[in-house]
Amino acid sequence: MRTPALVLSAALLAVAAPAAPPAHASPPGGALRWGPCPAAEKELVAAGAECGQLAVPLDWSVPDGRTIRIAVSRVKAKDSAHRRGVLLSNPGGPGGVGLANTLALKPALKDVADRYDLIGFDPRFLGASTPVDCGPAPAPAEPRRRTTPRRDFDDGIARHRATAERCFAHGDNAALLPHASTRNVARDMDAIRAALGERRLSYYGVSYGADLGAVYAQLFPGQVDRLVVDSSTDPDATQYELFRRAGRPLEAGLDEWAAWTARRDSTYRLGRTAPAVRATVERLLEGAERRPVPVAGTRLGAPLIRLFLRQFVQRQEDDAALARTVRTLVDAADGRKVRPDPELAGMLAFLNSPEGEASFTGGAVFMCGDGGWPAGGWPGRPETYWRNIDRSRAAEPVFGPLVNDMTAPCPFWRTAPREPGTRIANSVPVLMLQAVRDNNVPYEGALALHRKLRGSRLVSADIRSHGVYGRGAEGHTPVPCADRAVNDYLRGGPLPARDLTCPGGKR
Repeated sequence: MRTPALVLSAALLAVAAPAAPPAHASPPGGALRWGPCPAAEKELVAAGAECGQLAVPLDWSVPDGRTIRIAVSRVKAKDSAHRRGVLLSNPGGPGGVGLANTLALKPALKDVADRYDLIGFDPRFLGASTPVDCGPAPAPAEPRRRTTPRRDFDDGIARHRATAERCFAHGDNAALLPHASTRNVARDMDAIRAALGERRLSYYGVSYGADLGAVYAQLFPGQVDRLVVDSSTDPDATQYELFRRAGRPLEAGLDEWAAWTARRDSTYRLGRTAPAVRATVERLLEGAERRPVPVAGTRLGAPLIRLFLRQFVQRQEDDAALARTVRTLVDAADGRKVRPDPELAGMLAFLNSPEGEASFTGGAVFMCGDGGWPAGGWPGRPETYWRNIDRSRAAEPVFGPLVNDMTAPCPFWRTAPREPGTRIANSVPVLMLQAVRDNNVPYEGALALHRKLRGSRLVSADIRSHGVYGRGAEGHTPVPCADRAVNDYLRGGPLPARDLTCPGGKR
């Protein structure tokens, strides 16, 4: 499962609105007490799942202190004769909720799903777990008719500063936020394992969820059964460094898309050659940096257009959607009346919804709470970001201003991380997956983690995608050999004898 639309994996984060906790909460330190799942979790209800809440320490260094609650779901294994244990998962973000995520993996898992209790959970401070709520976001300001890159940058800095102030001023957040970290989520996962009475757990995580899995293996190597991490990052880099490193792969992905679009010039009319298509995109952005593009009652400046481009260019199946969107934006910039296609219309509707602004702040809870990898590491001075943006334009004219920007309000966060980033070095058996042309978390980062995880095997897929496993179940082109490797391993087989490279399959 990938993170949802407009949650740009490592770039933009969303947190679900807090849900009412079920009444069947466990006492501190007790076993999980199961009951019906909330009616809003329709997939879980339909699957006959059980839900409960587990009390865990707010501060794991004070285990007898204040507790918070972690929302957990369970779909029991159907094949009791071949049951392996429990399978947890995380959908990415950070900021993605996961109460129904492991259940959603069933179509990809096939018969393997019957051998595990499928355990979902909302990480601390998200979803139905003890929530962090930054309060209602102010109504967005009316977009300017004319602007400049510096003005757009300064507007973003002001929003981040206001978000940080609002988050710490709201409710009990000042006490909660210092304890938002990936290491604490991993500790909560191990508390779930213990509460379920299991000696070890199995796990699948994608994107940030992959990094979370690696952190769990480092902190709890003896409790790992089968660990699968899909689309991971370099454990020696900070979050901001990882964002910046995505610039060149994103530009390469745009070139790949431009070549695809040029071969269909009769349909999209964006250019007969790849350089011509790219030039069309760059002209669109240059114009939007001065005069935002009017579409469906709103005006889209260059920062938002770059955001949309990034969302589509991540996955090769979205080439047509990206071409349609660029065609619409070019026409709108030229003063023509346009009707957005469903993909663009959905993004615009989200941006103009009451939840829009608030949803982009939730992942900052972990982006800013971690002391380093898999998040954290943000420069403190706004001018550092502006200087990096300016320097990036020559080599990365489309995505450099996006990936070098201050993406999260962390420089204005009022609390410092309690722990450093996690240093990875172990020989725990891990199955790793990575798309060779992933332009969200570049392939080189997975290679770096692979070297640190000395017991790992890497399955590489020659595709442009963020996430490899279970693509067919999501309606995308599958990578059968990667799916087989995961399912064979989770079924109980050994890791592949050597690293594998899978073809991308037909499009």
